[in-house]
Amino acid sequence: MPLSRRSIILGASGVGLALVGGGAAWRVMRTPTTAIAPWTIDPRRPADPRLDALRYAILAPNPHNRQPWLIELVGSDRVLLRCDLDKRLPETDPFDRQIIMGFGTFIEVARIAAAERGYAIDVMPFPAGEPQPRLNQNPVAQLVFRRDAGITRDPLFSAITHRHTNRALYAPAPPTPAQLQAVARENVVTSADPALLAEMRPLAVRAMTIETVTHRTFMESVDLMRIGADEMNANPDGLPIGGPAVEALQAVGMLNQKLIADPNTDAFKMGLKQVQDSCGSIPALLWITTPGNSRAEQLEAGRRYVRAQLRATTLGLSMHPLSQALQEYPEMTADYAHVHRLLGASGSERVQMLARIGSAPPALPAPRWPLEKHLV
Repeated sequence: MPLSRRSIILGASGVGLALVGGGAAWRVMRTPTTAIAPWTIDPRRPADPRLDALRYAILAPNPHNRQPWLIELVGSDRVLLRCDLDKRLPETDPFDRQIIMGFGTFIEVARIAAAERGYAIDVMPFPAGEPQPRLNQNPVAQLVFRRDAGITRDPLFSAITHRHTNRALYAPAPPTPAQLQAVARENVVTSADPALLAEMRPLAVRAMTIETVTHRTFMESVDLMRIGADEMNANPDGLPIGGPAVEALQAVGMLNQKLIADPNTDAFKMGLKQVQDSCGSIPALLWITTPGNSRAEQLEAGRRYVRAQLRATTLGLSMHPLSQALQEYPEMTADYAHVHRLLGASGSERVQMLARIGSAPPALPAPRWPLEKHLV
């Protein structure tokens, strides 16, 4: 399994793999089948068009793979979306800005899927008002489904189940100018400018390093790590760490959350090196800026981001957020200001999303809770 952006890839030598032995060797070959089952869409459509669209929406990208969506079906045509407040990220996302963008991606994927069945979705964001400075129990949005005989199917629909955030090392060659232009629509900006990349690469590495060596922010990730197929299947959310080497190390007690959290262990040091290498592997950049930082603008940024990632998917390109320098906790203040200067955001403008884009080995799906777990 690929790593989430704050997860750790750990390698193992041939000797390490041999330690698994015959009785535990089966572990290194397993796939978290239950955890990734929602990505295989049953061709039999639910009678309720809302459920049909929502089974795609739960595949939307979201921070730390928290999947914070609480879904209430109201009457025959409405959906109320609320945030599961226990799934917020108070250390790295203290104002719930990234969580809101995860709702924007969810709503847009639902809209794309609904159009495939001939339905439009009317979205009323924050019907009880925008919550500040944190989210509360009030709805994030109300969605009203209505039959629309003239609706146009969205060409991005076919990419929904193939869209996977890819955290691997990217090939050095950037996408072609035509590819970057195809992704850069709807106020999304892309660039492979060598001068910009030369400044952004060390900034991205430094920001990831700060998050990792700052105990409270790193523990927010460690507590969400799911190591190996068993943990992913038991809790199909959070930050997956898997693959043959990981399963082998876990089987012999050389890899667990406690070891990863300890800066004095090889597990921590190897993991830090891997995420540094990953965040520095930037053949091209993509970013989204909004005039201000309202909740509605955060939702809109999520909508634009998932559409850009779906467009990239149709072109065979991979994307991976570089969100660390955009986070609003004290240790990140200098890099937060730096990234805004580099990307030309001034005054009240806010860089909501930053990602690398390019070519990478294929990524497997991230774990997902089934739709019924989100229904209230």
